[in-house]
Amino acid sequence: MDAFRIAVLASGTGTNLQAILDDVHGSEGVEVVCVASNKTDARALGRASEAGVETGVFPRSDHGDRTQRDAALADWLAEREVDLVVLAGYMELLSPEFVRRYPNRIVNVHPALLPSFPGLDAVGQALRHGVRVTGVTVHFVDEGVDSGPIILQRPIEVPYTRDRSQLESAIHEAEHQLLPEAIRLIASAAVRTDPENPRLVRIEEAKETAGG
Repeated sequence: MDAFRIAVLASGTGTNLQAILDDVHGSEGVEVVCVASNKTDARALGRASEAGVETGVFPRSDHGDRTQRDAALADWLAEREVDLVVLAGYMELLSPEFVRRYPNRIVNVHPALLPSFPGLDAVGQALRHGVRVTGVTVHFVDEGVDSGPIILQRPIEVPYTRDRSQLESAIHEAEHQLLPEAIRLIASAAVRTDPENPRLVRIEEAKETAGG
């Protein structure tokens, strides 16, 4: 059976990308076939190159607007026949046109227990609200902001000191575990949206893996 082909979009250092490369790339029929960024100097591109993965750069300045840039990116991904687009620290909102080309085929990891604290600075939002528990969410991407169907979540206790760096470290560790886990589940056809309620995601018994 053909490999389950993943594209990763990243804007920064690429630690979530590295977790994907370490944990799922080349395993159980899953393959990271390309990595794209909106930043020419993103460390994620170097991580991809070191792993022998093709890279592409799509800065907005090279295109008329976000919609045109996203159309070029979507065409590039289509040429590589990707099955899943993974946002791993991609600091751009995708255009509705891009999202519609990949329905329930784009996933994102967010540093909060959605629907709480969507958008920017989720960690800061949690600290300012005084919550005792926050967490990590992996979800499908829709046309809203962090509003797509939830796949997996993991709670994380906020340290009693309210220390941001300590909390961020715990969140990053959870992200590096939860995102590869979600990819494995999707690749094995264990993730299903409920036909009667598209916002509800069911995790079923794992099917035969892509390379099985």
